[in-house]
Amino acid sequence: MRAIDLDLEGLRAFVTIAETGGFTAAGQVLGRSQSAMSIKIRKLEEVLGRPVFTRTSRSLALTRDGELLLTYARRLLALNNETVQRFSESEATGSLRLGVAEYVVPDHLPELLARFREIYPAVDVEVRVAGSAALVAALDKGEIDLVIAKRDDGETRGEVIRREPLVWACSRSFDLAHTDILPLCMLPPPCIFRSRAVEALNAEPRPWRVVYTSDSVNGVVAALRAGLGVSAIAESSFTPELRLLTTEDGFPDLPDVELTVFGAGRSKTTLKQALIRFFQERLEVLDAGRRSGRLRLVAP
Repeated sequence: MRAIDLDLEGLRAFVTIAETGGFTAAGQVLGRSQSAMSIKIRKLEEVLGRPVFTRTSRSLALTRDGELLLTYARRLLALNNETVQRFSESEATGSLRLGVAEYVVPDHLPELLARFREIYPAVDVEVRVAGSAALVAALDKGEIDLVIAKRDDGETRGEVIRREPLVWACSRSFDLAHTDILPLCMLPPPCIFRSRAVEALNAEPRPWRVVYTSDSVNGVVAALRAGLGVSAIAESSFTPELRLLTTEDGFPDLPDVELTVFGAGRSKTTLKQALIRFFQERLEVLDAGRRSGRLRLVAP
C-alpha cells in the first residue's frame, strides 16, 4: 500500500472549523475565504475516504470519523509546531527561574515542564509554585526571572497569554435548596477569584459566609468535593466530581480571568520568549481539548 500524506494545512483548517463551529469563522481566524476552507475539507475527506462533517443549512457537526480525526489532528499539529520550534530556537541555552501560579493547569504542569526540558535540553529551569501575589512580589525582589500568573483587576503590566472562564462549582451531592446562607470555600485574600465571587454575590444580594479557606486551589477543590460549600474556580480546575452552577441555579456569570506573563521585558529574552511560546501553544491544545464538545457528535 502506497503511503498517503495528510496535508497539514487541511488538518489545521479542520481543527479550526471544529473549534470555532463554522467555515466562515475558521476562515477569519486563518485568513482564508469560506470557499478556500471548503476546498481544504473536501480534499481532506477525499484522502481519508470518509466525511468528517455533517452539514445542513443551519448546523455543522462532526461525524464519528471526524471526532476521531480531531484527536489525531491536534497531536499532529502540536508535533509539527514543536518540531519547528525546536529547530528555530535550538540556540536557547542557560538557566531560568520560573514562577507559576498553582492554579495554572495543575494536572498538566509537571507534564508541560518535562516536555519543555525535552525540547530545550540546554535550558535549566528552576520552578517555584505559589499564589499569584507571592510570585509577583518575588519577581519584584529579583528572586524570579519570569512569572505566569493571573492578573488582578486594574493591573496593567504583563502580557496576557490566555483568558479562562471563572465558574461556580460545588459537589454533586451539595444541597442548594435548603441553604439559606451560602457556605463558601475560598482562597485567602488578596485573590481575584475571591473578590469577584464576593462582589457578584453582594450585588444580588445573597447572604454568604466563608466556611473554608485554603492557600491552594487544590485544597479548595478538595473541600468542594467533600461537600463543604460553593466556590468560584478557574474552568481548568473543574473536575468530573463537581457540579457546574449557572444562572439557572441563581448564580451570576463571572468575568474571565487573565493568565499573564510578568517579567518578559527583562533580561534573558531568548529563554523567556521560548518558554512563553511553548506555554501558549500547549495551553491552546489543552483549551481545544476542553472545547471539543462544542460540536454535536452524530453518526456518519
